[in-house]
Amino acid sequence: MAENRSALVVDDERDIRELLVMALGRMGLRCDTASTLAEARSQLQRNTYELCLTDMRLPDGSGIELVGEITTRCPNTPVAMITAFGNVEAAVEALKAGAFDFVAKPVDLVVLRDLVRHALELHEGRRSSADTVATRLYGESPAMATLRGTIAKVARSQAPVYIGGESGVGKELVARTIHSESGRSSGPFVPVNCGAIPAELMESEFFGHKKGSFTGAHVDKPGLFQTADGGTLFLDEIAELPLAMQVKLLRAIQEKSIRPVGANAEVNVDVRILSATHKNLEALVADGRFRQDLYYRINVIELRVPPLRERLEDLPGLSAKILARLATHQGRPVPTLAADAVEALRAYPFPGNVRELENILERALALSDGDLLTAADLRLIRPAASSAAPAPNHSPAPMAQSAPAVVSGIDPRTLSPRDTASSPLPSYIEEIERNAIQQALQENRYNKTRTAAALGITFRALRYKLKKLGID
Repeated sequence: MAENRSALVVDDERDIRELLVMALGRMGLRCDTASTLAEARSQLQRNTYELCLTDMRLPDGSGIELVGEITTRCPNTPVAMITAFGNVEAAVEALKAGAFDFVAKPVDLVVLRDLVRHALELHEGRRSSADTVATRLYGESPAMATLRGTIAKVARSQAPVYIGGESGVGKELVARTIHSESGRSSGPFVPVNCGAIPAELMESEFFGHKKGSFTGAHVDKPGLFQTADGGTLFLDEIAELPLAMQVKLLRAIQEKSIRPVGANAEVNVDVRILSATHKNLEALVADGRFRQDLYYRINVIELRVPPLRERLEDLPGLSAKILARLATHQGRPVPTLAADAVEALRAYPFPGNVRELENILERALALSDGDLLTAADLRLIRPAASSAAPAPNHSPAPMAQSAPAVVSGIDPRTLSPRDTASSPLPSYIEEIERNAIQQALQENRYNKTRTAAALGITFRALRYKLKKLGID
């Protein structure tokens, strides 16, 4: 795999250099070495390398300087930092400076081999990042152009990425794109909604368990970390993790190993962590509801996905792409948006962002008769209290009591008098709720957490309503 490839090893300790040269040599890499920054710079002027490993502390400076120089001058050369065991601050500093990854002393050869493998895979058969990202994340606005450019850069790193943004902006799509453009693209992408796992099952779900470790543990079960080994673990709605689980997650990320419930030994895991939430993590840290050390560890690189209202110029093209996908799936001609429909979309605040736009267009497509969708077909109802957009990184504000609730496109004002005249008010309201919930469940493939988010209610509230309304 690595034949005719070379690496640069920079460390002032001779035994560390010899160990790394031996390990890399067994992987087919030819190695040059340097014991100082000056020697490393001289080697880099004469040669090109597929990988560089550098110690943090060198006699004539810091390895961080070398990371910055290589990132600038040799952007196609991944550089990994060698840090002291447990020095999380140094590892985070290196990753922020542009390091591909880090490895702690004493060097674990299994961890080192995984690191080298991912670094080399960046050079083998990579597709055009610009083309691939463009097909996944549509948008000609400056905000989307900036996002795509940042994704192309962070995909080359192993650093944890925190993806912030409101509900419905496409945070999981961003995570999937980072994975597909990285050296881990051949490995698994494992998404998990942290708010959908009961607290008492979290440790077993994340780290797995051994047979007989607790009542009901009839067989060994691998956890999410083991399932994602060699790939990417996407922790969606990470703000929902209880504090006790946050401590265990932090340790797993720092040590790159996990201990299954009931196991006597730890298991090495090779996983890149991507995380996301629509909540304001900084505010949760200030309130003591999210650990500061975990926040700094997952937030090495932060990506903000812009809300739809900040890129209204993308609306026509984005709508056209969504309609083309929906129409193709339904086997019907692709409709077009009339001018008044485009203007109506531009004037709408989109508290649910792209996910809401998809729901609006899918409903319009289902209810329209022709191939031209007008503003009337969209059936948009603006929140009566205010058209102001919700604050970034927060859940959309609830609609005012004075306005009829429009949930998943069901508006009581569109029902005829005969739909309601013969029904008592409580039954009528329950029927509206039942229809709205059933439609939202279908649209979200019966994922209750996503359904709750789409309806603008909590997961617990949805469970209560499902029981109350007798929805299985």
